[in-house]
This record gives sequence, structure tokens and C-alpha cells, in this order.
Amino acid sequence: MPRRTATLLASTLTLIALLCVALLWRVPYAEMSPGPTVNTLGSHGGDPVLQISGHKTYPTSGHLNMTTVRVTSADYSMNLVEAVVGWLAHDQKVVEHDTLYPKGQTAEQADQENAEEFTQSQDSAKVAALDELGIPVGSRVIVAAVVKGAPAEGELHAGDVVKAVDGRPVKVAGDVAELVTKHKAGQKVVFTVVPKGAKGDATRDVTITTAKSDDDGAARAVVGIQAGVEHTFPFKIDIKLADVGGPSAGLMFALGIVDKLTPEDLTGGKFVAGTGTIDDQGKVGPIGGIDMKTIGARQKGAEYFLTPADNCAEAAADTPSGLTLVKVKTIDDAMDALKDIREGRTSALPSCTKG
Repeated sequence: MPRRTATLLASTLTLIALLCVALLWRVPYAEMSPGPTVNTLGSHGGDPVLQISGHKTYPTSGHLNMTTVRVTSADYSMNLVEAVVGWLAHDQKVVEHDTLYPKGQTAEQADQENAEEFTQSQDSAKVAALDELGIPVGSRVIVAAVVKGAPAEGELHAGDVVKAVDGRPVKVAGDVAELVTKHKAGQKVVFTVVPKGAKGDATRDVTITTAKSDDDGAARAVVGIQAGVEHTFPFKIDIKLADVGGPSAGLMFALGIVDKLTPEDLTGGKFVAGTGTIDDQGKVGPIGGIDMKTIGARQKGAEYFLTPADNCAEAAADTPSGLTLVKVKTIDDAMDALKDIREGRTSALPSCTKG
């Protein structure tokens, strides 16, 4: 066999061997890419994203799109070839696996956490939107969780409304722990609750014997529940969006609700997308995967992107052509920006800058 042919054959076989090794070599990385972007003013899967009943609603136009990031699952094992392709691609991002999924977290746990965050973001979006419109929102103390094996297991249930402890009314979640810890371990405490799902406000008393705490803090009496707050709304607001998790759609949900409840057309027919967590007070918080979300928004046709202030520098480092980043810290900032957009005052928009 001629030397040149032998060398070429050896090189080819070596390349094939290296490629096989790369395909089999698992690396501790995960991949992010642009996910679906959905108009909160429109429909998804055949159903309106925002469904409001019991209050007058108004026609809307344009887009207020929430954005998402598609990520590899917690139990997916990436090979070296996939990692290299991801590093080279503009619309993909390879990150350390533990950045997205802390060590020891299973796929089921990750899905559960995302679902819980998504539910909480919807609740806060409703509160922030109604507060923006001056519509009062009520609240009540509930049993948020019951510790397995604790004295309260089987006696109290997640979702029960706590009206009083030992006959003393509770107004905030912290009242529950304060009243329980007035007891000594082994003493009885009486909860007055409205059971979850009960019709009306019929209460019942539940007597539980306290136990001694087993954590690292000072010894105290406990019953093994976590108290929380549940908001009560003056009319029904449903957010229908399947296969989405996490808290990052809060801002866009809140703006969509405001748009549907006011005669003013917030977008003026423009295509606005965005992202950001939101709390009950309307403060907008940062999210992950901002660069993938801006790419996804622009691919869908967005002209403006409402960007959490803390994500601005990262987003501005690689902004898709034709997309204007608008910095927002609160829902008020977003409302002001939308007014500027619909009235054509784009030079007045607060912009994101690098660094």
C-alpha cells in the first residue's frame, strides 16, 4: 500500500475513533435555546391565555408576549459533540449542568419547583395588575404545607384557611407560629379552620398536641405546618398556559391583565415582548436565559422587549437586530414605556446599555 494512502487511511480511522469517543464522552453541561413565545392577549392551544369573568373587559390589539427558554432536562446527559456545537451556535447556549439543576435535584423535583414558581408568579401578577388599577385584593392565612409525620398530619391539610389559633384571630402568616410557640411541647393547641374546598365560611375546631422542635434552633413547640397567605380576588382571573414553568412570565401576565381590564389599548397595535418576575408590589426581578429570550422574541416578530433592569447589561451585550430593549424596574415603568411606544415617543424609552 502506498505510503500516502496508508497515511490517509490512518488519519481517517483516527478521526473516526476520536469522533466516536466524543459522541460517547459525557460532559457535565446543559443546553439552553429560544423557547416558545406566547401573546398573553391572544390564545394558545385553542384557549384564551387570560380568561376574565365577573368584570368588564375591553378589546385589545398588538402583542404582549411572554417569552421562554427551552432547556435540556435534568436527567439528560450531553456528549462532547453536542457541547461543542452548542458553544459555536449563536442561538444556543451551553452552561454548567449545576447552574440549571443543583446537585442532587431530580427531573421530577425540578418540574415540581418550576410548577410551583409558575403558580406563584400567576398569583403575584394578578395582585400587581389589580393594584395598578386600584382594585382591592383580599388575603387570608392558609396552611401552605404539612410536614410528613408531624402532629398536624391528617388533622390539617394544605389549603385549609386558618381563622384563629386558641380563639385568637390570625391576620398574617406569622401569627400562627407565634401563637403555637406560646405553648410547651405536649400541650394542646386549637386551630379554627375553614377546610379546603368547603362551601361558605363554615369553620371547625381542630385540636392538636404540640411536639418539640427538632431543628438546630432553640427548642419550641410545633405542630408541623407551614402557614402562608392566599389572595382572594373580587372576580375570576384564569391564566391558561400549559407546559410552561418558572416565575419569569409574571410581568407580561400582569400587563396582559391590565390591558384587558382597561379601555386604553396598551400597545397601540405594536408587537411588544418581554420577561421578568413580579412581586405583589409590582417590582420586576431578573430571570435567566435573557439572551435566548430576546432571540426568540425577535424571531417571532417583536419590535420592543421589556427587560428587567438587572438583566439589561447581559441583554445589551448581544441584542438581535431590529429589537429595542426597554429597561424596567416596576410595572409602573412598563406602563410608562408602553405609553411611549403607542404614542411614538421611542426616543424617550429607557434603554439597556452594556456594562
